[in-house]
Amino acid sequence: MVKIAAAALAALLVTAGAGCSAAASPGAAPRTAHRTMTPAGTMTPAPDRTVTPAQGTDSGHPVGVLGSFRVGQRWLRFSEPAHRGVTGAWLSRRRLLVQVLYPAVAKPARLAPPAKGAFPMLMFAPGFMQCGGPYGPMLRSWASAGYVVVVVNFPNSDCEAGAAATESDMVNQPADVSFAISRMLALDAAGNGPFAGVINRRAIAVAGQSDGGDTVAALAASTCCSDRRVVAVAVLSGAEWPQMPGRYFARTPVPMLFTQGSADQINWPGCSVQLYRADPAGARYYLDLFGASHTRPYWGTDRYERTVVQVGLAFFDRFVLGRPAAARAMRAAGDVPGVAALYGNGAGRLEPGPCDN
Repeated sequence: MVKIAAAALAALLVTAGAGCSAAASPGAAPRTAHRTMTPAGTMTPAPDRTVTPAQGTDSGHPVGVLGSFRVGQRWLRFSEPAHRGVTGAWLSRRRLLVQVLYPAVAKPARLAPPAKGAFPMLMFAPGFMQCGGPYGPMLRSWASAGYVVVVVNFPNSDCEAGAAATESDMVNQPADVSFAISRMLALDAAGNGPFAGVINRRAIAVAGQSDGGDTVAALAASTCCSDRRVVAVAVLSGAEWPQMPGRYFARTPVPMLFTQGSADQINWPGCSVQLYRADPAGARYYLDLFGASHTRPYWGTDRYERTVVQVGLAFFDRFVLGRPAAARAMRAAGDVPGVAALYGNGAGRLEPGPCDN
């Protein structure tokens, strides 16, 4: 890994508050596709990737426990060189605005230095015409548990794209996530800078919601786009994207968690069930959120969002940190009378249903 010179590293850092930090504008032009959003088991053993508690000023703060750390925030800009995409089309330079939420050491948290220690990294892909803002409470919760959460805002479909936003560029988004992983690892390997020595390179997960869920599903399960550095994937109300080249589930993927609101009228539950049933892995899970809509489990701070936060964290702890005991926490958090049920290994009374994607 080539280390980044100090001057180049400094050029990547952008002051907090730039770009898409606010919730995406609910007044943005609606898209014609069906995904327009408005605010509103037995566990298969995983390799041991246990992350040691942070050292120094945060010695003893446990990774994997909500609220263990204060949360800092920085903005970065990555420039992805021109290249040939997965469809064979030539892509010009792509500029990625990236929001990083990380375990911090002291107040004020926004620009506080990261805590000392090698932390797991969670890449997050927002939905169509969205940035990280609406997902803030969920993402900050995971960062407070000791995860470096990296939100990748896609150049042609984020909250700033406006009327030019297009879903047709989704085929290029898995590569954007992989590029952002590489850039974060380069910052980790640098001799200096705020993220030097902060990331556990063997503990990388991805998650995404709606079109972002489609993006990470391809990153995990399609022959077009798989990234072998990723050890676990959470698909939040996502689907197989028909225009994505390659074959889904041609080989056994890493552990995957699918979450889905049963009253979702944008991403139909049948799409998530289709993914869950097609996954040949033993370590696959489906969180059925009773009566939940497309965005409520991820944008709010209610019982659905709390369930997704807790189940998601336990899933990451189990398969990213390699902690078998997290399986019990995952089951306890996912089986909530009147709210949710968690199924594993293909089990569960789930209606196949239609998937108009």
